[in-house]
Amino acid sequence: LDAAFAFKTLVAPDSAIQLVHIAGESGPNLQLAQRALDAAQLTPQGRARVALAAALANIPGWFDPSRPEPAAGDYTAREEAQYLWSARSLFLYAFGFRAELERRAGGNPSWNTGVDYRRQLAGSIDYSEVAALYRQAGLDLDADLATLDRAPRIAADPAAVAYLGRNVVFDGQLRLPVLTLHTTADGLVRVQNERAYADAVDAAGDGDLLRQVYVARPGHCAFTPAEMLAAFQALVARIDTGRWDDGPRAPIPAALAQAATALGPDLNATTSFQNARTPTRPAFAAYRPARFPRPFDARPAPAPGAAAAPASTLGPDRASPPAGLAWLWLAGAAAALVAGAATAISRHRAGRAT
Repeated sequence: LDAAFAFKTLVAPDSAIQLVHIAGESGPNLQLAQRALDAAQLTPQGRARVALAAALANIPGWFDPSRPEPAAGDYTAREEAQYLWSARSLFLYAFGFRAELERRAGGNPSWNTGVDYRRQLAGSIDYSEVAALYRQAGLDLDADLATLDRAPRIAADPAAVAYLGRNVVFDGQLRLPVLTLHTTADGLVRVQNERAYADAVDAAGDGDLLRQVYVARPGHCAFTPAEMLAAFQALVARIDTGRWDDGPRAPIPAALAQAATALGPDLNATTSFQNARTPTRPAFAAYRPARFPRPFDARPAPAPGAAAAPASTLGPDRASPPAGLAWLWLAGAAAALVAGAATAISRHRAGRAT
């Protein structure tokens, strides 16, 4: 919600773009947003505001897997990547598929009541980029943040929040080993979801059951077959031996790369949507994601007067979550798939043993 809210407020304030309670078919709403995005990308002022909206959701500044990641200070290239992620991914969900989520949930599950966007931007991994692009465009960043502060907020429908709380939100309670695999520049399910998930698991006391693996590449689930198999082999080894063969939090990237390479060239390749096959070396990386600007999980809010809860506490009376509420289920589903595969292997081996 935060990125969409900032985009409409600053780029298309007088448009008929619907942020929540999307009426009728979602196609026209998405088209309005896409046209506004494309127009904004044509001017320095528009690009600065696209970058600000992207920063509130930590949209990555790397899009093309055929090119190296843009340098941290190459703000022009990084904003271009954020525009592409917005056009081809973020906006589809924020202004289109949200309608389907709202129908399932019985209302709007997202809110930004009580949110301080100035503070949220200051904590974004892309703050320096936004500040630089605003200076280049001759825009006053403080003025735009003040506009966001004054803009009417959006409240959630409690029943819709409860629906996602039952079906989506992390509680961190693991019953068996889980290994997750994530690209570092995923603009659909941002890699910060892994940090939110790990925080919830640690708080539940199950951190020893979780390991997280990262591949330094842009794209959503843009893994080679060899990378997926190497990660899965690490999980199978955990089931076989009862322990992780790794460092403090994740399997050692060099060991995973060696395992992937050993699977041969046929499996060390990526395939495009046009079925073009590209030989690809394993890109496992030691990586620790930043925290989401507004992460969340299912931990209860503290009692009145108690110490402040983590930024990841769920509850519509708090300035936390729905920045990523519609997306987090994807990371959870991926973890569940891996956990389910582990369960199947465990049962299979138990059957063989008897």
